[in-house]
Amino acid sequence: MFADREDAGRRLADLLDEREEAADLVLAIPRGGLPVGREVADRLRAPLDVVVASKVGAPDNPELAVGAVAGDGSAWWNDDLLSYLDVGDDYLDREREREAGAAREKVSLYRGGDPLPDVDGKRVVVVDDGVATGATARACLRQVVAGGAERVVLAVPVGPPHTLSDLEAECDAVVAVESPEAFGAVGVFYRDFAQVSDEEAASYLRDEAGEY
Repeated sequence: MFADREDAGRRLADLLDEREEAADLVLAIPRGGLPVGREVADRLRAPLDVVVASKVGAPDNPELAVGAVAGDGSAWWNDDLLSYLDVGDDYLDREREREAGAAREKVSLYRGGDPLPDVDGKRVVVVDDGVATGATARACLRQVVAGGAERVVLAVPVGPPHTLSDLEAECDAVVAVESPEAFGAVGVFYRDFAQVSDEEAASYLRDEAGEY
């Protein structure tokens, strides 16, 4: 159990330290990943930035995620669910374009219109406050890998073992503080899991000088 996201970030940073993971860049997945990522970035003495993906909902059921798309179009699809729902390619192509645009808008919101940082040849740690299905994390990891990062590590405070295992195929390593078999939702493992606003999330990107 974590007190809050900052506590989770400190414990995650401890674990990364123990494993001697180094980073040239820490990328947090907004919004909840930014308080966690700030603690990790400070410990690893690396710049903090964002990587964004937008979930794709099923036809007639937008709350049911069938995949996720990052701003560069990198995507992950739940093929079994798509087959079960008989979702056509036309729908996926249309939603991929729409959600990639939504992800780019979110990047612009956090970065003042600047594009994502160059990850080519860098050691990158991607951080979120936890994973459940891992859809968003998969799309984000694919964007970072496609950008030419030298090493990509996903670091999260908590996630179910099967999801964490599946995510190992998307990056060089997955680091998690807790991986309980009994997993309902990420928020269950936090005493304080209050929603993070865009304004609060963006504040974690500021350095000590108050600059982004």
